[in-house]
Amino acid sequence: MIIIGCSRGKHIAGKIAKKLNKPYSELNAKRFPDGEIYVRFMKNVKGKDVVLVQSFYGYINDCVVEAIFAAETARELGAKSVTLVAPYFAYLRQDSRFNPGECISIKVIGKLFSRYFDKIIVIDPHLHRQTKLKDLFSTKIDKLTTNPYIADYIKKNIKNPLIVGPDWESYKWAQRVAEKIGYPFVILNKKRLSGRKVKITINKKIDIGNKNIVFVDDIISTGHTILEAAKKLKRLGAEKFCCIAVHGLFVEHALEKLRKAKINVITTNTIPNKVSKIDVSGLVAEKLSNKRV
Repeated sequence: MIIIGCSRGKHIAGKIAKKLNKPYSELNAKRFPDGEIYVRFMKNVKGKDVVLVQSFYGYINDCVVEAIFAAETARELGAKSVTLVAPYFAYLRQDSRFNPGECISIKVIGKLFSRYFDKIIVIDPHLHRQTKLKDLFSTKIDKLTTNPYIADYIKKNIKNPLIVGPDWESYKWAQRVAEKIGYPFVILNKKRLSGRKVKITINKKIDIGNKNIVFVDDIISTGHTILEAAKKLKRLGAEKFCCIAVHGLFVEHALEKLRKAKINVITTNTIPNKVSKIDVSGLVAEKLSNKRV
């Protein structure tokens, strides 16, 4: 086995390789002046199980093309198998045709990647109505969760927490994390008004007491959901806020906005950022070593 760090996977790929005690190399990936993608393997992959590590953020379409170019090239160079580790996997939001003529991107991406990879490993995919990746990918696919890592972080670092899921979809993280460590939790209601506006409502009595509010969710993108939820809870007397997410995208200066609102933010390192304090490389290493995760 050889672990290959792609342009958006270098931050975690080396750690995975070190934990597995396997050889590591970075993919030479760059863009030509006209925007075309160039990739080159810097170590021999013939006869090896190649593991490409790529998170799909930033220039997402470039990341997709890079991963596909690398997978096909590895196979042409004689790789025994090609596995994709995607700490953050994109194009999963659009899982239905809400308006006539729309592309259901989750289905397209599933078919596309199934052609090039023998196996795909994804960490906490952002799934809504479609809950089973196996129904979308014809290749082998494993879904990992960082819940144990987040639960451990809360237990070690935050006193008297109230775990809060900012919307019904967050129960897969907030509720399960809370139940794992035996802390109280509440799930709020969210109505999305647009890509940047949401309305948060509370349909049950919440005992704020002297608790530290800990929002737990899978993705922070614009941060508007967390900001609106914090406003609601402040009116109920909450004073201390923390937000823990799996994937920190932080578009449109979201991190700065959250900090300005005095919300302490922490994420895992599926995507590298200033607050990615929870290392989940061990989660991938365990799966690749065929140990039970």
